Amino acid sequence: MNSRLQSLHEYPFSKLATLLAGVTPNPALDNISLTIGEPQHQPPAAAVAALQSALGQLNKYPSTTGDPALRASIAAWLERRYGMTAHSVDPDTMVLPAVGTREALFAIAQAIVDGEGRDVKPLVIVPSPFYQIYEGAAIMAGADVLYLPCTADKDYLPDLDAVTEDQWSRCQLIYVCNPSNPTGAIPDAAFYQRLLALADQYDFTIASDECYSEIYYDEASPPPGLLEVCYQNGRHDFSRALVFNSLSKRSNLAGMRSGFVAGDAELIKGFTHYRTYHGSAMPMHHQAASIVAWDDEAHVIQNRELYRQKMDAVVPLLSGALEVTIPAAGFCLWAQTGGDDEQYTRELFASQHVRVLPGQYLARDVKGANSAVVNPGAGHIRIALVQSVETCIEAAERIQALRA
Repeated sequence: MNSRLQSLHEYPFSKLATLLAGVTPNPALDNISLTIGEPQHQPPAAAVAALQSALGQLNKYPSTTGDPALRASIAAWLERRYGMTAHSVDPDTMVLPAVGTREALFAIAQAIVDGEGRDVKPLVIVPSPFYQIYEGAAIMAGADVLYLPCTADKDYLPDLDAVTEDQWSRCQLIYVCNPSNPTGAIPDAAFYQRLLALADQYDFTIASDECYSEIYYDEASPPPGLLEVCYQNGRHDFSRALVFNSLSKRSNLAGMRSGFVAGDAELIKGFTHYRTYHGSAMPMHHQAASIVAWDDEAHVIQNRELYRQKMDAVVPLLSGALEVTIPAAGFCLWAQTGGDDEQYTRELFASQHVRVLPGQYLARDVKGANSAVVNPGAGHIRIALVQSVETCIEAAERIQALRA
């Protein structure tokens, strides 16, 4: 077996299962799970109908590059969403469908990281806390991983100033999560502009995970995207920039595994070549449903409103029990417990039969002030508001009762 497998960390939900093993939850209360970011809202009916109507294509092998109609739909959505003129995104060279973004985010490191003929080991930079796929992708690609702490004093954004010149020179790939999972933080245009300048200077690729881009609180202020910043600054070839997005959060179609990667045509060309060997092509009926979903915004607006209702109802109820605010984007609350997050998670499950995720499971130890080793997620819990409004309110009332 590949020895690098031994370096992969246990997945957060496996850690949670171990943590709660042997804990007997309050039998008087039904279980409420707010751990996994799996949307429970209804998917758009038109997309489901399109999927069912296309089942006659099950006998066809889909191509790696996907149907031209799907690529055109994705390109048009990017142009509408980020204020680009028509034909700014070439669907034939700048868009590649993917079976969800989890696979694509992992695979991009395998395609980009190159340690051949180098005196030093390649470096992949990731935020911390983070989506653990970034870390696993870097490890399996044979790179070292640099974790950039995302803390409150930095508005939960990666601290680019913490990277040394030597580290930038080794960097081949940096992952950015926008909006952030789990904090909901949004990098602004200036952050991306600086990162693009650094990418030009040190020759690395930016992978912007934008899967939560359509879940934001202020309807008038959608998060900016990496391709948008490129376009606004005349970088119309999107050089060194790749964005990843999907229908999982936007359209509540997590089980359909439909996403894409878009950006720099040369990078897309190489990644497409890689994925002809490794990576599944999206089934034809999933592609048909995806076109319908990307072409419609009405269901996305309704989806945001449901999350907004939950944020407005839940956060005030948690006042006094946890330190938490409504995030700018995403459907997770990044709450401070005021103590040990693992202990809090066990107590909450035992007393109130509510499952949350300890924040330390979503981050790695880094050097903090005075070279002290700290975990940026410690003392936090992630609360995924994916259940119904009523269920999320009940969960918040139980969390409040824990400290009553």
